[in-house]
Amino acid sequence: MEEIDVIKALAALAQPHRLKAFRALVVAGREGLTPGVIAGELEVPAATLSFHLKELVHAGLVTQERSGRNLIYRAEYACMNDVLAYLTDNCCQGEVCLDEAASSCNC
Repeated sequence: MEEIDVIKALAALAQPHRLKAFRALVVAGREGLTPGVIAGELEVPAATLSFHLKELVHAGLVTQERSGRNLIYRAEYACMNDVLAYLTDNCCQGEVCLDEAASSCNC
């Protein structure tokens, strides 16, 4: 994965509604969710959600598929995994990583 792609993905997730929508899609799994379901879960107007989903699709984090009259959105796990791999590439400079207790995030 190229640095510019990682930047686009992280920028897309750096907004509360998009982050929540992406997490909802990850939880939904391969079945995905319709915009109506996502809007209901996030309590976001449809027009606002449409904008945020477009940004996630543009960043490659989410796919969109038409199923009859519905649009189905799904998390793009390969992209998510590529971003994580990029961020953790050369973790700990080749040394054994910190144990789980020492590496927990307190941010």
